[in-house]
Order: sequence, then structure tokens, then C-alpha cells
Amino acid sequence: MASNGFPPIFDGHNDTILSLTGKGFNPLPGGRSFFEETDNGHIDLPRAKRGGLGGGFFAVFIRPPEQEPDENDDAENAIDRTTRQFNPSGGWPEPMAMDYAQSKALELTGRLIRIADESNGACKVVHSAAEVEQCMKDGTFAILLHFEGTDQLDPDGFALDVFHKAGVQSVGLTHFRKNRYAEGVPMTFPSSPDTGEGLTEEGKELVRQCNARNILVDVSHITEKGFWDVANVTDAPIVATHSNAWEVANAPRNLTDKQLDAIKESRGIVGLNFHVGFLRNDGQVDTNTPLSVMADHLDYMVERMGIDCVALGSDYDGAIVPDDVSDSSKLPNLMKALQDRGYDNEALEKIANRNWVRVLRETWGS
Repeated sequence: MASNGFPPIFDGHNDTILSLTGKGFNPLPGGRSFFEETDNGHIDLPRAKRGGLGGGFFAVFIRPPEQEPDENDDAENAIDRTTRQFNPSGGWPEPMAMDYAQSKALELTGRLIRIADESNGACKVVHSAAEVEQCMKDGTFAILLHFEGTDQLDPDGFALDVFHKAGVQSVGLTHFRKNRYAEGVPMTFPSSPDTGEGLTEEGKELVRQCNARNILVDVSHITEKGFWDVANVTDAPIVATHSNAWEVANAPRNLTDKQLDAIKESRGIVGLNFHVGFLRNDGQVDTNTPLSVMADHLDYMVERMGIDCVALGSDYDGAIVPDDVSDSSKLPNLMKALQDRGYDNEALEKIANRNWVRVLRETWGS
């Protein structure tokens, strides 16, 4: 148990590395340190430790150069610009250049590796489920390297091999845009996730490449057609690292009952996304959103898929979250709300970390 009395949390998604560089949702000139507590962003090591966050998927997310944020923006302007680029009126722009994307991917991956290297053993880049499990036991902060988007990957798999050797263990096929492999869903409400095309032939081959290397494939952000293409190609559990239930909130980023059923059948997992626009049934981006709304999504997914297929995928440092979980130090508030809903210690342990460990072991083979 963490010092707060709840099991340590392994989280399915964050955009913290962008926040640390000063180019996240809360632009900060010069960025910030992972090892020092601030009131900027959602995750740093002191707040994580206080809130029982033991690690998670750290996303390498690359914006095209024309959409890089202005460090002089306040958070409201940054969010407004981001929302516009994720819901283009004239269709998706062309994919970004691969050489630019590879350069940024190298930088951000290197920054994450450096955090572990400079932590004096407090943090570790994890390569196996056994390492994640051990980190949850001994209090070492676990960093799982994840790609959110694949513009940096060539179709022959050479870059994938290099990044995998560097520690990238998880790949989300796209974000809120289109690339050579897949198409994302726009940030619209209300809407079905059936908003565009499925995987390209190169996208299907990328799924096979990931399967061959035991790399997790994340179906968050892709269209419903893309989801079913992944389901038909993959031989691994289907994973949505940070998504919610469409029947509870009709955002296209959320998953329909049929999608949830397919994830259950594959012994996969869904990580609850904390973004208020994906939680609320009115789609409003309002931080005055009670924890009961988050618990409603979890209840629905547990009832539909079973307790073994549900976890957390906060989207911290990349989302607008409820006030009661306004940063990682507040995670015990959510755990207490679930406990009050009737989730016993075993269920809380599964949601907090054990379900992720199981899926990672079945995907990675170790």
C-alpha cells in the first residue's frame, strides 16, 4: 500500500514530458523539473509520491511545427488553440514530415530516459511487467515509454526497431489527426467514433510489426473503423490506454458497447480518461465535475467488461481534469470515491495497477 492507505497507481497515460519542456497545456517558459514540486501541470515526482502515483505510460507526442504552442500563452489560450487544431473545419492536414517527427521523437524519448538516469534510482524506465510489478512494491517510480502517434515511424520498421531497443514498449497509432497509418477522431460532441477511415495497409502492417516485437498497440484516438481493423489484425489484447464509455458520454473518443465487448473478449483493458469533456454527458469542459461522474464511467465499464479489464489512464498534463483530481497528489480522492461506491481492496488493487501488470505481461511476454 502507498502511504495514503490505497494501492499504488500505475497510470495508462500522461503527457508530462511536454509539460516539463514548457510546451504542454500549461506553457511555462523554460519548462520545469520533474524532481521539484510546482503548481504547474499535473505530475512531478513529489506530487506523484504524495498521491500514490507509482508510474505509468509517458507519452511521446509530437505536434507539427506550425502547431507548436507559444510559451507566452496562458493556459486558456493554449487549450483553445489545441481544441481548434483537433477539430479542423476543412479536414485533416497532411501528415508531418517524417524527418521532423523523428527528430522530435528522439529528443522527447531522450528526455524521458534522462529523467530516469538523473533520478539516483528514484525512477526507472521499465521494460517488463515484472519490473512494473517490482516498482509498485518497492516505490521506484516506473516510466513506460509510449508513442502517441506514429509519424516518426517508417513503414519498413527500421525506426520502430531503434526506438524499441531504446525502450519504447507501447505505440498509439495516431492522435487527433491523420497519418500514413491511421486516422484519428476529431474533438467534437456529440458524435459517434465512426468518423472516418480505418487503418491503411501500412497501418495494418505496423500492427503486425508491433505484435512481432511484443509492443503494445493502443487504440485510443483512432476511428471506430480503425479499431476494428486493429481487432482483426492483432494477436495481442486490445488496449485503450485512456478512453471512456460512449454510452455514458457521447464523445467520439469514447468506446461503444461493441468495442468494450471486443476488448473484454481479447482480455484487454481500458484506462479511464480524466478529461472532463470525455466524462460529462453534456460534453462541457468544466472542471467543476464531481468524482461521481468518473465513478459512473468505471461502474459502467466494470459491469460491461468485468473488473479485470478496467484501470486508470488519466491523461494528466494533456487534459482538463476535475478539480477533485486537479493534479497527481489528489488521486486518493478518486480512490476514496471508488471505495465509497463499494469497490473492495482487491478491486481497488486491480484498478490501480494489477490489471495493467496482467495485460503488459500477456502483451510483452514477461
